[in-house]
Amino acid sequence: MTKKPVEIRAFNVTTASAEEVSAVHGLSNRLRAEMWPEDPPRGFEEWVRQLRTVPPFVLLRQWVTWHGGEAVGRAILTAYDTPHNRHIADAEIGVAPEWRRQGIAKRSLPYIVEAAEALDRKLLLAGTDSTIPAGQALMERLGARVGIVSRTNQLDLSRLDPALMQAWREEGSRDEFGLGWWLGPYPEEDMAAICALKDVMNTAPRDDLEVEDWKWTPDIVRQQESSMLERQVERWTLFTRHRVSGELAGYTEVFYDPTLSETLWQGDTGVLPKYRGHGLGRWLKATMIEKVLAERPHVTRVRTGNANSNAPMLRINHAMGFRPYKDWTTWQVEVAKVRDYLADA
Repeated sequence: MTKKPVEIRAFNVTTASAEEVSAVHGLSNRLRAEMWPEDPPRGFEEWVRQLRTVPPFVLLRQWVTWHGGEAVGRAILTAYDTPHNRHIADAEIGVAPEWRRQGIAKRSLPYIVEAAEALDRKLLLAGTDSTIPAGQALMERLGARVGIVSRTNQLDLSRLDPALMQAWREEGSRDEFGLGWWLGPYPEEDMAAICALKDVMNTAPRDDLEVEDWKWTPDIVRQQESSMLERQVERWTLFTRHRVSGELAGYTEVFYDPTLSETLWQGDTGVLPKYRGHGLGRWLKATMIEKVLAERPHVTRVRTGNANSNAPMLRINHAMGFRPYKDWTTWQVEVAKVRDYLADA
């Protein structure tokens, strides 16, 4: 149990006092610095804006552990109000380093369990960072199972091979496929086809995760886009279209946050199974990086996440120069099992 008196309370950035919001912002940046030491701290206004602009389909519950006026821990439950995957919720617990091993994570669990049960969620998913072993230790105590192991890979753009990127662009099947851009929100006339194309990411490895396919809908896409616009995050999407059928065949996307001006996040890259084998993935990624170098010269690194089992994408990324940055494990555990653990403890 905790050696010092602490109190856990629900936290909502819109109703908390200015002092409370400032304290939680400080804790957030401390935890962020531990996970992403190369990145600058989040500015206060940007951090608050991020919390205020959560899309409506994202159901967010947060709690903060207080020691007087100091925020020393936080717990977050995230669920999605969608027709699919209504059995799962994402759980996250972060504790200031000097307060670990004092029972704060354990004392946060009942709040997560009660909120998950209120939303009728049966399975919790939780990610742990390889650089913070306390997370894995908690998952093992709970009897959680490994769902998937993945890695953040990072590309130092100063090591990019321009000749290789040019070769990938030249090998594109231009007679059979054409390229196009969506900069910012997707066009309404293509929305149904875009949702169908984005669903191709369901073919990516899920290993042992007990989850259903994610189904994109126009409403979910527009909610996500509205949130990005309010947070001033830019999304560039490059797509390829089959010339004869007019069908969208594949796409790649990147996200740029001006508050993290040196870092670009590579999002999805996907090609419909029937169009694979034409080098479309390499063509898309090489063309995208050409635009990034030309229009975002201050970007020095690109980050992406890949399942360790996703061999085809890992081959492309490794050839581009992406190298391992850190490992992540996504665990899964039944809500009822966590409640039993708390009762036994």
